[in-house]
Parts: sequence; structure tokens; C-alpha cells
Amino acid sequence: MSTSQPPRTRSDLTASLRLPKSPLSSTVSYLRRSDVLLRLLLCLLAAVVMWGATTGWKPPLPFASGYTPVRDIVARIDFSTVTKDGPENERRRQRAEAQTVCVYEHDVQPLVELRNALKNRVFLVRDAESLEALNTQDPAVWTEFLDAQNSPADEVKERWFSDFREALAADTDLANFERGVQNAFADYERDGLLQQLEHQLEDGSQSAILLHPIGNTEFTHRVEVEQVRITQATADLQERLNNGFQAAGLPEQHVETTAELTYNWLMGKKLPATLRIDIDASKQARDESVDAIEVAFISYQAGDRLVAAGKPLTKDDVESLEAEEKTIANTSSFAGKIWHTLAAFGMYFAMYVLCGTYLFFHDRRVLTDTRRLAAILGVVVVTVALGALAADDDWRAETIPTTLFGITVAIAYQRELALLLSAVVSLIVTLSVGHSLAECVILVSTVSSAILLVGRVRSRTKLLYVGLGAAAVAVLTTVGVGTLVGQAYGWSGTSGFGAFSDWIGDSFAWRLLGGALWHGFSAILAGVLMTGLLPFIERLFDVQTDISLLELGDAAHPLLQELVRRAPGTYNHSINVASIAEAAADTIGANGLLCRVGAYFHDIGKMLKPGYFIENQGSDGNRHESLMPAMSTLVIIAHVKDGADLAKQHRLPRAIIDFIEQHHGTTLVEYFYNQAAKKREGDPDAADVDETSFRYPGPKPQTKESGVMMLADASESACRTLSDPAPARIEHLVHEIAMKRLLDGQFDDCNLTLRELAVVEDSIVKSLTAVYHGRVKYPNQQPA
Repeated sequence: MSTSQPPRTRSDLTASLRLPKSPLSSTVSYLRRSDVLLRLLLCLLAAVVMWGATTGWKPPLPFASGYTPVRDIVARIDFSTVTKDGPENERRRQRAEAQTVCVYEHDVQPLVELRNALKNRVFLVRDAESLEALNTQDPAVWTEFLDAQNSPADEVKERWFSDFREALAADTDLANFERGVQNAFADYERDGLLQQLEHQLEDGSQSAILLHPIGNTEFTHRVEVEQVRITQATADLQERLNNGFQAAGLPEQHVETTAELTYNWLMGKKLPATLRIDIDASKQARDESVDAIEVAFISYQAGDRLVAAGKPLTKDDVESLEAEEKTIANTSSFAGKIWHTLAAFGMYFAMYVLCGTYLFFHDRRVLTDTRRLAAILGVVVVTVALGALAADDDWRAETIPTTLFGITVAIAYQRELALLLSAVVSLIVTLSVGHSLAECVILVSTVSSAILLVGRVRSRTKLLYVGLGAAAVAVLTTVGVGTLVGQAYGWSGTSGFGAFSDWIGDSFAWRLLGGALWHGFSAILAGVLMTGLLPFIERLFDVQTDISLLELGDAAHPLLQELVRRAPGTYNHSINVASIAEAAADTIGANGLLCRVGAYFHDIGKMLKPGYFIENQGSDGNRHESLMPAMSTLVIIAHVKDGADLAKQHRLPRAIIDFIEQHHGTTLVEYFYNQAAKKREGDPDAADVDETSFRYPGPKPQTKESGVMMLADASESACRTLSDPAPARIEHLVHEIAMKRLLDGQFDDCNLTLRELAVVEDSIVKSLTAVYHGRVKYPNQQPA
């Protein structure tokens, strides 16, 4: 049977030719991937939120309080506006407040106490046997019932005393007397008494008040002020007493005398004031009156001058301009809103392309890691929203969120990306709120100075110094730009500066200086806030500042304490590697502190089986002698996975876990591989030795720091095998290890250059030479 295949036709040959896809086809295929679609959706969602937070469907108002127009601002269309702080509305507000009926509290207790005191005195008079006996007992009792200005003769006193006692002789007469006084006091106890009003003319009506019993606001009624004044009550009191005693049924012949004597006693004691203002209720009444006023509208025709050239805009001017802008927005077509929306999304798209291109060439991990991308997009959205909110005339504090954003990105990534993203965010905020290019320059310069100053955060005071440095740049830039442009940027125009300007004046120089100082204060405040936000930033972006690394590298950490107890030899090795790796990393500008802390934890997996590692083996012998090379390799390699699991259980940062997983890369466990190869040579029937089974799982070092620590770890371990650790032998050993790792491709992913590798190698040699330095042999010294 023929085994030849049938001849291929021309169409088969054509179909078998696989040409590479066109760039467009490759791009479409890439964009169809689910992870790419998710990241694109996140970008779109961020753009929509920024569009909503900055009202991207309408143009922003290009004016703010304190801005000085270089030419007259005229109305573009007919519109009406109401300015609550305008002159006419201010007059209406003052009139409404002055006509407000204020609220007073009525405390009836002083009047009750006055009646009880009168009753007690009347008892003393009635029960006295004679006027002489009463005067002997207490001379002041009867004197209180007499007119102090016109003291009557003694016989008149005697007659009045007799008439008064006769009028009150029976118990029913005394009850009628009490009822008569109560009748006279009825209006006072219902409406109260007032010495003088406790509110000013501009705070409320002077002719009437509202009052309620103290502690009971439900029963409120209105009274005329003249009816409750004590002066008026004093003038009417004697007549009220006459009428009250008559109505109570006191004998007619005794009414006038009893009323006069009672009046004299009450005048001696004086009627008490029982009304006092209820401040909270009166303020509420004034506010309700002001809210109820009919505000005055001001109408403008197209072409009318709204603001004169050279005059700083006030809040009233800005409100008028906002009313014009709102009228234009309400009369604009739907197509106009769509146009502004497309313009906003076009700006976002341009910013995405700019930042995406930079990240593609310099830090592609941000684009490929959905979590990182979501975190940075979230911070951008929050910053834009807070910046637009803080840029309001009442605050002018957009410097604070943008500076915080710049410092955050500089800490989480690198300065170059922070400078780019901060410039983009500053531009979006500035354009979204209608600020000028000059204000964008001030904002970008302030944020950029903070980014350039932040560097490595080794202490919390560093962030305060960053704020101070950025503040100095903000002040100088604001003064310089403001002087060149002729505008006072910053705080001038806010309500806070309005009160400040009453003290220092309203000249251009003072307004410019005030705005500059406000920008500087905002930068300092951003530095202060960053000290509190730093732990949350580290957790959000999974980064470590020097502060957190110093805290993590504390020898009292539970994992390090357990490592000392279980595997003291490994702990000693880790300490040595830490000092060697830190010095080497510093020589090439890498993060030496990160290397040091990573080295502390890189071998924590060995504590689970410490006896299988040579540095922890004592007199018990080598446990690997009873194991096959493949099994020994599994035990040795397992310390990487065990260490990573321990680190995750104790919530160590991702950067430290990377050190644990990458410090051996995918290197070969040479000792056991060679043993297995020798056994294979002695047994022809044995299977071939698979080299991959004797390699660490990796990954290879991904950063310069992990690459440095790989070399430091291997060199420190190898130097322990030298019987004579002379400097030349150490140098040769380190170079041999470095070349072996280099040729094995272990440094392919960590961006270490050959020049940097040589510098690291030299630093490790110096450190190891210092560790294994020689000693002078003393005379007659006996060997140990």
C-alpha cells in the first residue's frame, strides 16, 4: 500500500501560508480580551464620574470673587437676578428683622412670692392686739403699709389700723382680701411684667412681644409692650386693687382704705420683672421673617454693563454673572449640552492617551494590573471632585487635594509619573472650574515642588518639611504670576479675606499677598494631612515608606522572634545578608532599607524544618544523608513557599513577600542535582535527571532590590564554606556567583545593568571582607 500523501493543490498551499495579522486586527483582538475590556470600562466609569462632578455638560463661569476684569463686562442676553446681599434686599432684610415680634419667657414665680409675702404681713396686722403691741413686736410691719413720702398723723394711723383690722376680721374677709389681690394681679400673672426690652431696635418690634410660660413654648400669646411695662402697671395698680377688692366682696366702707394700704406695701417692695428674652426663639423668629421676605429682582438688558473694568469682582457681581450664565444654559439647545459633554470626554480621552503612552513605555504594570489601575483611577476621580468642590469662592482650597494627590502618587510609584498625573489633574480641575492658565501654573508649580521634595519618607516630620517647601514655592509663584498678570489669585475674594481686608486694607498688593499666603497655608495643610493619611495610602497602593519599613524591621516582630527561637543559625544568616544587601543597594541608588527588611524575612520558611538546613544543624548530623536527592531538593525548595505562606498569614507587605519568593529565582539546587547525576551515572537503568525538578519555582527577581539580595544571599552563604576567607578568594567567589546568576538569566527581569551589577559585586566583596577580616596572632597564644 502506498503511504504517499495526495499532492497539495494550489488552494491548499495558499491556505497554509499564515501571514502575521495586521496592526488593526491585532489591536481589535487585544481589545476583545475580558481583562482589557474591564480596564477600559474602569477608565470610562472614571471619566463619567469626573464629568458629573465637574458638571461637564455646561461651560464653567470664568470669573471668581476678587478677579479684576481688564475691560467692562456687559450682559450678553436679557436676564433677571436676585442678589440676597444687594442694597434693596439688605433694606428689606433689616426691615423684616426690625418688625419681628421677639419671644420672651414669663416666670410667674416672683409675683406669687410677692403675694405670699403680702399675705404673711397681713396676718401679722390682723392678729396684733393693738398698733402699740404690733410696733413693739416689729415696728416695720405697719410702717410698710404707710406712704413713705406722706406719713399721716398718729391718730390717722390708729384709724387706718382699726379699719384694716376690721376689714380682715373674719376668715371670709381674709379670703376675700386674697381673692382681691389675686384679681388685681391676674393680668400681671398672665402677661408678665417688664422693666425694659432686652432686644435692640434693629432686632425686633418695640411695640409688641410674644411670650410663653417658662419651659412651655406651646402656650404662646402676643402682648403689647406698654401693657406689661412696670411703670404702667404701677400707675394702674391702686385702681386694680380697688376693683379687685370690690369684685371679691370686701365691705364697701373698707375698700378704699384697704386698697391704699395694700398699694403702699406693694410700692415699697416694688413689682418684679417676670419677662426675659428667649434668645433662641427670637433668633428663629427673625430668621423666619427674613426667609419670608419677597426678594427684589434686578433686570438687565443685553449690552448693559455688569461690572466696570479695573474693579475687583464682589460676591454680588459673581452672583449676577452666575445668573446670566444660568440663563444662557437654560436657553441653550440640547445640542449645545452634547457639544460640551463631547468636549469634556475629548479632554479625558486625550489625558488617557498621554498617561497611557507614558505608562506603556515606563511602568506597564500599572496598565496590566487591574487593581493598581483601579486604585489610581479612584484617587484621580476623588481628587478632581474634591478639587472642583474646594475651588469654590468660599474656600479657594484646590491646592490641598491636588498636593495630596501628587505626594500620594510620588510615594506609591515614582516622581516622573507623579509629575505627569499631577499636571493632568491640575489641568482638569483648572479647566473644569473656569480658572485661568495662570492659576494652573500656580497649582502645577506648588504640586510639582511637593513631589520633587518628598523623596523617601523616613519620618513623619519629612512630610511637614515637604509642605513648608511647597508653601514657599506657592507663595513666590503666586506673587510672581499675579504681578505679571495683574491679578490677585488665591484667598482674595473669599468671605474670610473680606473680614481680613477690613483690617489691612483692600489694595492690590495686600490682596496679592493674602492670596499667596493662603496658597502657602494650603500647601502646609496638605503636608499635615498627609501625615495622617499615610497609613491608608500605603494600604491602598500596597507600598511601604521608610516609616513602615522601620516599624516592620523591629527585632520584636513575632516572626523574627520565632525565627530566633526555632532557627538561630538562619536568623544570624539573615542579619548578615541584611547589612550586606543594604550597603550594596545604596551604592546603585536602590532602596537599601527595603533590602535590609526584606533580608530579615527572606528565609522565615526555614523555621518550619530548621534541621534540614546546614546553618541550624548541630551534633545531630546531616538529615539529608538518609534522603534521596530529589526528596532533599523538595525539602530545600519548600522553604520558599512556606515562607510566603507565613508572610501572608502575618499580613506582611507584598514587597516583603516578593523578596521571599524571588531571592532564589529559578536557580538550580546544584548540590543535590549533582548527587542525582552521579547516581544516574552509576545506574544505567535509572531515568534521566530532569534539571527543572531541581530548580526553585521562582519567579526571577523583578526589582533591583530583589536582584541585589539574591546575590548577597548566595555570596554570604558561599563564603561560610571557605576554609581561608582571604579577600582575593572572597572576590573570586562573589564574581563567580554573580556570573553564574547572570548567565543563568536570573537578572533578566530586574533592570540591573552590567555596570550596576559590577558596583553591587564590589560592595558585597567589601562587606564580606569586613565580616571575615583577619586577626593578629598574639605571642604565646594557644590554639582554641
